[in-house]
Amino acid sequence: QVYLVESGGGLVQAGGSLRLSCAASGSISSFNSMAWYRQAPGNQRELVASITRYYSTNYADSVKGRFTISRDNAKKTVYLQMNSLKPEDTAVYYCNAKTSDVGYWGQGTQVTVSS
Repeated sequence: QVYLVESGGGLVQAGGSLRLSCAASGSISSFNSMAWYRQAPGNQRELVASITRYYSTNYADSVKGRFTISRDNAKKTVYLQMNSLKPEDTAVYYCNAKTSDVGYWGQGTQVTVSS
């Protein structure tokens, strides 16, 4: 059993900040990579940022310089610090965690950025 519990979503004004957290629990002690995806209405789910267990990171061009992904392996938690938020960042954000064999998804959390 693996559970990914997300928190930190909500409503924020343009230019504001939010910090998303995703804590993993269950039988798997570590993950090769953890990531945040997002899906806006009418759009496909897209990768926002990813981070390996050794802290190598990748970002979508649309968020580079504004978002920062980090992880605490001891806590099995991944974070997404979102600064300078724009209305186009509005989406449901999903946490993903992968071993070498299988991936797991969180339930999704709504982020809404008002103009």
